[in-house]
Amino acid sequence: MPQALERTESCWAWMVLLASVVSQGLTLGFPTCIGIFFTELQREFQASNSETSWFPSIQTAMLHAGGLGMCFSFQSSITVLGLYFTRWQVLANSLASTGVSLGITLWPLLSRYLLEDLGWRGTFLIFGGVFLHCCVCGAILRPVATSVTPETREGPTPPSKRPANSCRAACDRAIQRHLAFDVLRQNAGYRVFTLGVVWMIMGFPLPHVFLVPYAIRHGLDEHRAALLISIIGFSNIFLRPLAGLVAGRQVFAGHRKYLFSLAALLNGLTNLVCAASADFRVLVGYCLVYSVSMSGIGALLFQVLMDIVPMDRFSSALGLFTILESISILISPPLAGLLLDTTTNFSYVFYMSSFFLISAALFMGGSFWALGKKERHRQRAETEEALPEATKEQGLAGGDTDGPKKQPRLEIMYVTSV
Repeated sequence: MPQALERTESCWAWMVLLASVVSQGLTLGFPTCIGIFFTELQREFQASNSETSWFPSIQTAMLHAGGLGMCFSFQSSITVLGLYFTRWQVLANSLASTGVSLGITLWPLLSRYLLEDLGWRGTFLIFGGVFLHCCVCGAILRPVATSVTPETREGPTPPSKRPANSCRAACDRAIQRHLAFDVLRQNAGYRVFTLGVVWMIMGFPLPHVFLVPYAIRHGLDEHRAALLISIIGFSNIFLRPLAGLVAGRQVFAGHRKYLFSLAALLNGLTNLVCAASADFRVLVGYCLVYSVSMSGIGALLFQVLMDIVPMDRFSSALGLFTILESISILISPPLAGLLLDTTTNFSYVFYMSSFFLISAALFMGGSFWALGKKERHRQRAETEEALPEATKEQGLAGGDTDGPKKQPRLEIMYVTSV
């Protein structure tokens, strides 16, 4: 049934934006504080780094894979922004991502405070009550006004004689509605972006999980180690809106995917600095520089997806995108933990993170450039094919039958009387 969505920046749209900020802060911002509990869980359960890494990886993977509450909260809050905002869509997405920054800032501080008084079990009970505020955010996300074209039907649909085929067709329609495999096959830009982000995610979450244990291993107290994550979050509160304002300029309208690739490249290079030294001042500088690249990734991740995929297929494209993304999230921390158990050197974890980020950035940037070049060649070829036909028609109309080299004859007419 075709529908025309009436998207406008009304007053309620900004309330929806506020709800999206809170929702993303509660959901997407939460996994960054898992590193606070890493050492405590490892100590209580006498587990290795690889075994303990399954806890944050499973939790974050389920957050992106769907089926559960946190995933429903953040996916709906992202999708609804594309329906409520048109002119200020880039700014709205970047402002909504500041909720993640607020979560990164506040979750580690709250976790450190509660962990000392209540232990990790009591802390998780408190977290359950905090997450109930997602229900309030969901109540604000009202449906967008739509104008529905009445559907004409010639008559009642006859019953299917083959129920097995009709059931299979219904399953196919449901999969196509919620998971955009057809877009993955037909849209080369979506395919490149999805594969690039899935590869990038193999390295992107590792600093959030291992930065605090890395700092504690090298002699920092737990409060200063937790402060490093809060520095990243606090910096992103200001950097993400700034990144949205820059990316929202008209000059970057068709080039945001290149800005995203550049941010991923900078993020990977920054991790090499962290691997060089564990001094607190060096780590603070690392967090500040890391925040710049992270703000670009956070502000542009879903906006680039909106630029590549039509808005009427965005929700299903986002669903497939996050499910594939969750596979990398599930594998990455345990793989890094296994590497840490084998080498007993945290530097290799950051080298691993840099490898995936840098290679993904080069892949996406090069692939987008190649697709753009191919599109320009196609347009030029179509123009050159259309030009001779127009010239030929013009020549026939002017009576030119001697060939293309013959020059048109100049005729002069004198008006002697009126």
